[in-house]
Amino acid sequence: MSALVILGCGFAGEALARRRLAAGGLVRATVRRDAERDRLRASGIDAHTRPALTPDALAGVLRDGDDLAVCFPPDGRTDAAISPLASATRATVYLSSTGVYGERTGDIDEDTPLDLSTDKALARADAESRWRAHGATVLRAAGIYGPWRGLHRRVLEGRHALPDGGHRVVSRVHVDDLAALMNACLARALRGETFVVADQCPVPQREAVAWLCARLGVPEVPVATGEAVPETLRHDRRVQSARVLAATGVRLMYPGYREGFAMCLREEGV
Repeated sequence: MSALVILGCGFAGEALARRRLAAGGLVRATVRRDAERDRLRASGIDAHTRPALTPDALAGVLRDGDDLAVCFPPDGRTDAAISPLASATRATVYLSSTGVYGERTGDIDEDTPLDLSTDKALARADAESRWRAHGATVLRAAGIYGPWRGLHRRVLEGRHALPDGGHRVVSRVHVDDLAALMNACLARALRGETFVVADQCPVPQREAVAWLCARLGVPEVPVATGEAVPETLRHDRRVQSARVLAATGVRLMYPGYREGFAMCLREEGV
């Protein structure tokens, strides 16, 4: 098994690391802060503090023949500087976002045209193309959630509002399913592919929120105008992930919000 290197080992990267460690693999990772480095090292990850990622900073961390997962957001500089390193890896996966589809609505799949009308979407698409040019497989993830992070926490803590009555459809993916898909792309050494990633149950926001309110025994959440809620909650997309499931052979552990949020609540002791 090749060593796995995770650049920007945050929420999704750590879930991928746990999966590789459980299989007996070696994981090296970069983070920006010493406190995160120490926490990851305590869990068995060979973590290194790198406030900036450059070819020199990655010497000794990323080696020829390693598997590579790129999980940091684009900044307009770093991807151009280090993406050529992917050419010497066994396989590379670049974690992107369905944010590249901007204001597109309805069904979203790999053939849907991008909407690069914002600087954020443009930067993400540029980073994708740089990594893909050196053999990386790109995963455009819908909203990532898991224990201690996601809609269930906002509802539980009274921080959520339904934009425009909650009729807009939200696609999401549990962090453990995302990690499984990233790992499968690496295991199969897929190169140069692009996939969208989500669970198999995109639903109007009000449906998932009503289920959570009933499960948690909390009052219904208020309604707000679209501009009063975070940008990520204003979209109306049904992300279709059939292609990545077929290419990787992965069967989702949490194919819908009920299974995923129920797991989160159990994990959190709620």
